[in-house]
Amino acid sequence: MTKSKLLLAAMVACLLAPVAALADNLPDLGGKKVVVVTENAYPPLQFIDKKTGKQIGWEYDAMDEIAKRLNFKVEYQNTSWDAMIQAVSDNQYNIGMTGITIKDDRKEKVDFSDPYMRSEQFMLVRGDESRFTDAKSFGAFKDGLIGAQPGTTPFYTAVYSVLDGNEQNPRIKLFETFGATVQALKTGDVDVVLTDGTAGQGYVDASEGKLKLIGGPLGTEDFGFIFPKGSDLVKPVNAAIAALKADGTFDKLNKKWFLDYKMGQ
Repeated sequence: MTKSKLLLAAMVACLLAPVAALADNLPDLGGKKVVVVTENAYPPLQFIDKKTGKQIGWEYDAMDEIAKRLNFKVEYQNTSWDAMIQAVSDNQYNIGMTGITIKDDRKEKVDFSDPYMRSEQFMLVRGDESRFTDAKSFGAFKDGLIGAQPGTTPFYTAVYSVLDGNEQNPRIKLFETFGATVQALKTGDVDVVLTDGTAGQGYVDASEGKLKLIGGPLGTEDFGFIFPKGSDLVKPVNAAIAALKADGTFDKLNKKWFLDYKMGQ
């Protein structure tokens, strides 16, 4: 599959939405401080630029633009994925962003924004992998190991779409961060990592041929920002998301981060 086809398959970022009000009709939050937490382990959505040490990515650009349109000041903080949803639920942060899939069980703890991006799961493997080519052949490859973060969409996709539905299956090796799963893949400690095409393509581009994506999409997921339950930020952020979709801003960010940006260059 070519990179262009993969990007089209893996990322339909501009979802259909009602045309929003113009930016000057958006709510004005009066310059209030909003603390936004992320993991910085999900290129090209959010990550650390190795050359500059700065936090960059699609989600940073999108959140900065939302803050500008709504007139609030962003303070970015970092935490691990496994702590993020609970921390936002406990009001330690005002917003969480790290390519978080909108799921009903998560809605019991946090509120979600409207979707800002749609993506699909793919299999990330080493560049010289030839023992399997898709989910079916990997499932039959009994010695193959999957690296995943517990409680994530890739974890559940691995359990129910690749393996046997047993969440305790010893073929799944658990890691604290997505970056750690990719490192384990590179060193041969696991044989595949499931990831949406956006993050996976970012790692492939930076790997100099050491990683590749194989097989077809394993499932579709919508990403949303998360908030403490009952947050008064949900409605204005949703209005800003709709405005950014309607005026082409998200289209520009898609081009910048998924087509033009080259990881590691």
